[in-house]
Order: sequence, then structure tokens, then C-alpha cells
Amino acid sequence: MDHSESGLTSTREDSIDRKHIILGVSGSIAAYKACTLASLLVKAGACVHPVLTRGGARFITLETMAALCGRPVLVDEFDQADPREMSHIALAERADAVVLAPASANLIARLAAGMANDMLTLLLTVTRSPILLAPAMNTNMWTHPIVTANVERLLSVGYEIVQPASGRLACGTIGAGKLAEPEEIFAALLRLMERRSLRAEGDLAACRILVTAGPTREPIDAVRFLGNRSSGKMGYALAAAARNRGASVLLISGPTHLQAPPGVETVQVLTASQMRDAVRQNLAGVDIVIAAAAVADFTIDSPANSKLRRSSGPLTLNLKPTVDILAEIGADKGGRYHVGFAAEVGDPVPSAREKLAAKNLDLVVANDVAARDSGFDVDTNRVVMIGRDVPDEPLPLLAKSEVAERILDRIVRDRASTTQPLIHSAVSAGP
Repeated sequence: MDHSESGLTSTREDSIDRKHIILGVSGSIAAYKACTLASLLVKAGACVHPVLTRGGARFITLETMAALCGRPVLVDEFDQADPREMSHIALAERADAVVLAPASANLIARLAAGMANDMLTLLLTVTRSPILLAPAMNTNMWTHPIVTANVERLLSVGYEIVQPASGRLACGTIGAGKLAEPEEIFAALLRLMERRSLRAEGDLAACRILVTAGPTREPIDAVRFLGNRSSGKMGYALAAAARNRGASVLLISGPTHLQAPPGVETVQVLTASQMRDAVRQNLAGVDIVIAAAAVADFTIDSPANSKLRRSSGPLTLNLKPTVDILAEIGADKGGRYHVGFAAEVGDPVPSAREKLAAKNLDLVVANDVAARDSGFDVDTNRVVMIGRDVPDEPLPLLAKSEVAERILDRIVRDRASTTQPLIHSAVSAGP
């Protein structure tokens, strides 16, 4: 390991030092790996609170986990670590993060259903700390549609996941379902804690960010329009996340049913032409443009002023291309950082790479909108972030709120690596 890697590891481990980590262990033969994970966490300086399900306690003794963590082990919902407090509330509020390793199909199902019938599920209904899920189960269980749906539900409300590995399982089956190695789970937790720490510091506090969101509507006549299925959820999540990280945010939104995030300046538009005008009029002083809107590629050449009638017979619509907003502002972007989206049917990566160059973008976020769990009008997304001269960065299925955070994390890293000056700061500073 070179010095830079050593420094990075040290920085990440600093993010977990003296942090309170709940280690949840459920009933799985892989539960023995939780002992190694507990040891890694304790050595890194974390205060580890072991909480076992009744099934988990069949695989690991309470004495073993208590000795490794130096703390009492909780199992039953009525267990009390300290008689002066309610353990499920006190521990849930104290926690900086929760790691569920292994997470069995049973635990995942109970969490997805909102059950709270033991100490672990009870405190997970209370805590607002980040939760890292590390599943382990038989291959057929892992790929069962109900388990898949339960995992997706947990991801949609903000859980993060360390995907199980493939290989020979304890039951003799070969396939996906093995608990990730403790070192991999530990590294994932360090990355999660590091991201949360940076976000809490307001790492975008000096930035002016323009976000576009939602669809556009291109009128056919007085009552009809051409549109698309974009809900605006991704763009609104980006605007809210950027605001939370200290940025001054302008949201330019097409028609949606969403409420504008509090503290975000919002401009409502309908058509692609109106969105173009709003973007151009508000570019002054902007440091970052995130174009998450699904802007129409075509508009009606001559929309009718009145309502067209079916009785008039067959109808031919003459379409003309709209102005490509991102390409237009990308031609003269100066020091701004531009993010585009590539929503495709099928593999979105080739199209995303073309957009990266053609529109002079710094980052393209690509996804397959035909996928049931990451297309239009759902709360989750599975994307690939594609930048210049760096490897593609695929993300697992995550809540759109977390995808927004990951995109902002990437922007912060990219800008730090190029030491780009802030346009907004320069404009606002005055003579």
C-alpha cells in the first residue's frame, strides 16, 4: 500500500472512531463472520453495540459477542442495557450507523413489513441513522421475487446494501447469496460514514447550483400536448440534497405533482422553449448545472389555437426539433461544472458517452428507464456515473434521495481534484 492509500484509509477510519455502531446479527450460518466484523470495528475505535435476533442467538453465543464488543448483547424487545432508560429508544438515538450482517430473508421481510417484534426490528423503527444491509441466504431465496421486492422496499426508504457474493453456500448450492467478507462490509461502512461526515460539513456551502427537473409539455392544440412520463423526483431530490449541503439552489421545473423543496428558489415552466429561456436567464453566477429534466426533443411546428376534433378526420402532426439546452450552454460554459442525464431503454452507457463529448459535459448519469425499479415515477434508481478519463461508476439500486447524494459526492470530488474556483464566489465578491 502506498502512502496515499494509507492516508485515505486513515481518514476513513477517523470517520468511525468513537462512533456508536449497532451491529445487528440475524439467523444465518454466516453469522460467525459477524465476530470478525465486530473485531474490525472495535479495533478501528468504534463503540459497537451488538443486537441479535433470536435466530442470530442460535448461531453465536451472547457471551462471545459481549466479549468481542465489551458491551451487553440485546435480543428481546424487553432487554434493558441500563434500567434507567428504554434501550430501544436510547440506543437508536445514540447510533451513528447500523450494520445488519448477516441480514436473513426473515429479517429483511420483517423490516420491509414494518414489524417491530424483537429488539433489533424495534430499534430500527426508531433510528434515523444510516443503515447498511449485508444479506446472506440460499440462492433461491435471494432471487425469489418476494425477497427481491422486500430488498427494493428497504432501499427505497434509504437503506444501503453490500451485495452478497457468489460461490458455494453452506447448503451446497453454488450461486449468489454468500455474505460479503467482513473486510468488504467494514470498508463499505467506512465509505458510508465518510460520505455522511462530508455532507454534514456543508461541502457545497459556497456553491450556486442550477437544477432542472420534470418533463416538458409541447402543445398540440388548446387542450392536448406531447409529454413524457418523468415525475421530477430525481431532480427534486437533487435540489433538496444540494440545499441541505449548504448550496444556493435554483430549481427550474416542468409540470409535476411535487412540492418545491423549502429553501429552494423555484421557477415553473411548461415547454422546452420556456425551460431554455429560464436556464439562459439564470446562468449568471452559477457554479454547477445539473440537468435532470426530461426535455422534449421535438415540439409541434404549428399547434392549433382551438381544440382539434376527431370528426375532422386523420391528423398529421409536423414536428420540429427543440433546441438542445445542454449542448447550447455547454458550448460556452467557462468554469461551470455540467451534469447531464441519459435515460435510455436498454444499455444507457454508449449513449451517455456520446452525450459526454457532444455536449461538453463533466458527468453523465445514465439509467435504463425500462427497468421496473429504476424508471419513471418510482422512488428508486440504478445509475451509472460516467465522467472524463475515469472508470465508470455504477451504483446499486438506491433511493433517489441517496442517488442524489452520491451524485453530489461525485461532483465535490471532481471539483476538488481540479481545484476549480467558484464562479458564484467570484461574482458575489464585488470589487
